Amino acid sequence: MAEPPIEKKKGIRHLFAAGGYSWQGFLRLLREEAFRHELIGFVIGLAVFAFVGASGVEFMIFVILMFALFAAESLNTAVEEIIDRVSPERSVEGKHAKDLGSFATFCLICSNVIYAVYVVFF
Repeated sequence: MAEPPIEKKKGIRHLFAAGGYSWQGFLRLLREEAFRHELIGFVIGLAVFAFVGASGVEFMIFVILMFALFAAESLNTAVEEIIDRVSPERSVEGKHAKDLGSFATFCLICSNVIYAVYVVFF
């Protein structure tokens, strides 16, 4: 017997549902060691910025860059999960997809480090 279609929530119910989905994604991402390292880097970065007397704008830019990193890490994890589900056997295409997601995350890590070095030392 076919399952009934999933009801699409509308209006304010949609906003609450979306918030719940985002929270579930955050909880899933916490299981990733790389994300936990990035969270530690975020906290350390905030402490260092406070220690050197960074301006409000410098803090804001750092937070935005870190949120972009968290978004890239989320998408990278999603790509990995989909590849593992759709193609559990090893394939060149699956490896490429995972490598590209990893590279996107790496680029944002580099951007954050370059920006933090600029704020702290220049």
